[in-house]
Amino acid sequence: MPAQMTSAFRRFGNAIKAFTVGQRTLAIIGVAVLVLGIAALTMWAAKPAYTPLFSGLSGSDANTIVEQLQADGIGYELADGGATIMVPEADVYAQRLKSAAAGLPSDSTGGYSLLDTMGVTSSEFQQSVTYKRALEGELASTIMALDGVQNASVQLAIPEESVFVSEQGDPTASVFVQTSNGVTLSNDQVQAIVHLTSASIDGMKASDVAVVDAAGTVLSAVGVGTTGSSAQQASDYESRVQGAVQAMLDTVVGSGNATVVVAADMSTQTGERVEETFTNPVDAPALTETSETETYTGSGATAGGVLGTDTAATTTGDDGTFDSESTTRNNAVNKVTESTVIPAGQMTRQTVSVAVNADAAAGINVADITSLVSSAAGIDAARGDAVTVEVMAFDATGAAAADAALAAAADATAAAAQAELIRTIVMTVGIVLAVAASLLVYARRSRRQSRETVDMDELDALDALTKQQALGGMTMPIALPAPFTPRPIDAPTELLTPPTEGDLRRGEIDNLARSDPHRTADYLRSLMSDRQS
Repeated sequence: MPAQMTSAFRRFGNAIKAFTVGQRTLAIIGVAVLVLGIAALTMWAAKPAYTPLFSGLSGSDANTIVEQLQADGIGYELADGGATIMVPEADVYAQRLKSAAAGLPSDSTGGYSLLDTMGVTSSEFQQSVTYKRALEGELASTIMALDGVQNASVQLAIPEESVFVSEQGDPTASVFVQTSNGVTLSNDQVQAIVHLTSASIDGMKASDVAVVDAAGTVLSAVGVGTTGSSAQQASDYESRVQGAVQAMLDTVVGSGNATVVVAADMSTQTGERVEETFTNPVDAPALTETSETETYTGSGATAGGVLGTDTAATTTGDDGTFDSESTTRNNAVNKVTESTVIPAGQMTRQTVSVAVNADAAAGINVADITSLVSSAAGIDAARGDAVTVEVMAFDATGAAAADAALAAAADATAAAAQAELIRTIVMTVGIVLAVAASLLVYARRSRRQSRETVDMDELDALDALTKQQALGGMTMPIALPAPFTPRPIDAPTELLTPPTEGDLRRGEIDNLARSDPHRTADYLRSLMSDRQS
């Protein structure tokens, strides 16, 4: 082994031997923590990434798939209460193909695959029912692909086409969705489900789709849409109008000087009204026109004519003869049939009440405030809407108490934050001081021990330097102290080991340093300078 490596290992061993019990303990703990960290990092890096194999599984399907994974020796993890099975990413596709070959999951919605099993002897009723089931299964599979939807079921009500009815009924759909734990569908997601379902069925409108979740909450009702029931519509309308009017009044009279209450009445009834209107076209030719002419020759008796349906003309002579002509025209008539569906939630009447603080109403015209509120709320006088604006003194006791409570809460929060900051600073300073003290103690001990770790090769040079002293370019011999004599210890003679040559030289250097430390330091500096040169 090279001398440099041997010297390095020897110095490292001497440094470790020079450690105290506490330093050795800290070093062992640090090495153990480092080894454990490296092991944990290695295990984490070697752990495979897990990907969902199936989600929304029933208990029986999940059990069967888990048994299959255990038989194949594939690691797995369960999520969503056992409804989702996760496997390593490298085994996802192989396990999916194997599960599909085994008919898993068995509770599949089917979809258009149901049409593949139909025989040529299927009746028309079976064909229509199977086609409807296929549509329902495809829609349910598509809806389950949405984020947060764990399970879905779609039921379609498609009326049969018939030539014996004058008006065909509209198809409707009901959608049941089960979301994951802690997930609530947003309004945009509900609208996506509604429009996805309505666009998949010919003749279905978005208002003909009902969506219900597992908690029994109606997310979209037939004839109402995704806005909910009439009560929810009224609440949403009141909040929207109140917010608009309140924002306007805060700008006019100042924040906190006006309050607004909106009450809206929504109709809960639905209906359909059919109106027919007939009009005559302008400058349009007649559809049919007939003319009839009659001539009578008499002997002088009185003759009369009869007015026709549309036009009649009669001419009577003195001898009793007459001529009669009548014309019948069938004109075209315009017919307009208008069918209006009245959904639930139609506005019937609303009232807006505004109270303005008297302290802030100086110089404000109440009529102007009323006009502004009427325009902002969309008041319809013909419908019976009403606006009431009153100026009155506000009770400031509650506001003052609320301000005081808010100020106290703010002060308490600030005090807690300041106390936490002080505690953090104290802990940081304490840790820094403890680390600095430890470093200082360690530096002193290392400095004291570094005086004892002298290479044996350097002792020869130091021994030569101790025999002379450079003064003005001249040398003078110095007397070395007496040789080092080891101090006897209380132990049996056979257990004592004789001192080595290194111990004797180290003792001589120690005696020299104790007798004349300044001269010894000069010798050491000269030795280091010679070694560097």
